[in-house]
Amino acid sequence: MASEDPKDVRKYLQQSHDRIFENNKKWADEQKAKHPEFFEKLSAGQAPEYLWIGCSDSRIPAEAITGLEAGEMFIHRNIANLVCSTDLNVMSVINYAVRHLHVKHIVVCGHYGCGGVKAAMTPKDLGLLNPWLRNIRDVYRLHDQELSAIKDENARYDRLVELNVVEQARNIIKTAAVQQLYKEKGYPIVHGWVFGFNDGRLKDLEIDFEGQLKDIQKIYNLTGDAFEES
Repeated sequence: MASEDPKDVRKYLQQSHDRIFENNKKWADEQKAKHPEFFEKLSAGQAPEYLWIGCSDSRIPAEAITGLEAGEMFIHRNIANLVCSTDLNVMSVINYAVRHLHVKHIVVCGHYGCGGVKAAMTPKDLGLLNPWLRNIRDVYRLHDQELSAIKDENARYDRLVELNVVEQARNIIKTAAVQQLYKEKGYPIVHGWVFGFNDGRLKDLEIDFEGQLKDIQKIYNLTGDAFEES
């Protein structure tokens, strides 16, 4: 805002608040005009095929960039799209999406230019963020040899974004819900994607889900069956 006068600030805040409700009314009216049964279907329940675990960054509207509609994607977001076994929020989302909604795909979507990843690369005490960002620093540690070989800082940054997505996808595959439902139903499949601000395109990191699952189950087998290595 150009003005710092408190009266002007309060006026602007009220206007920005009211704009949301104006937009909401317009959207609701448009949906009803185009699809008269739209809200009846929404009220009936949800059966999304996708679980999206993405970054909290405000510039990435999941449904818009994927072309999906309301009810087609179950969404969880946090800083740097992390999947930590100690985070009851994301673990609850995964469990509910897999066991109750029976999602067919789970997507971890990061993005280039991620502030959380950048912060984790910075040798600085960031207070409350330290334990959260340590998860990304652990990814850096696991892939230190590869990352240290990349001399260009921006390229190293981009690669850590990708590696972080892959590691979070692995963390999902380690869960009992995913292992057991995949054994029983043949889904969900876990994917890793990265969004680019420069062109708006999604990059599929082409995670070998079955290969990763097999490798992970050597140690993290939660299906109840003995692991058989072929």
